Amino acid sequence: MSEWKTFLIEKMELNPFEAIGRQWMAVTTEKDGKANAMTASWGGLGVLWGSNVATIYIRDSRFTKEYLDATETFSLAFFDESRKQDLGYLGKVSGRDEDKIAKLGYHIAHQDGVAYIEEAETVLLCRKLSATRITADQFIDPEIEKKWYADGDMHTMYIGEIIGVLKKQ
Repeated sequence: MSEWKTFLIEKMELNPFEAIGRQWMAVTTEKDGKANAMTASWGGLGVLWGSNVATIYIRDSRFTKEYLDATETFSLAFFDESRKQDLGYLGKVSGRDEDKIAKLGYHIAHQDGVAYIEEAETVLLCRKLSATRITADQFIDPEIEKKWYADGDMHTMYIGEIIGVLKKQ
């Protein structure tokens, strides 16, 4: 089995447009000793409040949102292309209905108290800094609500400080 190496975020070679927007990522968090994960293709990486941060957007209806709201940490897992079908499953099936992680044969590990999926290639460990619910009255472009929120299922924007980066060796 591959070993994980911790390294500085400044040395990370990850194109967020490709990794998040096209290849997708798994958002993993844990509540009361039970982990849950979902696929996300909306997010970003940057610097805010003097910290390296990751930003994710989770809809109100998602089971993972309940977990994120109840905990202080989350991880973002990036996989190789061969796992894209698995990420599709993580995005379509709700953790309310089944243990998606176990069904895929994936395993949860912990680093610095943060749950993550061992089968990933790269993992960002995050400490939640902010949670802001996006509302329709914030949109300057009215087409956003029509295109993305016609059903009223809004997002919450979570900003997490990246406290560690793991890469499989």
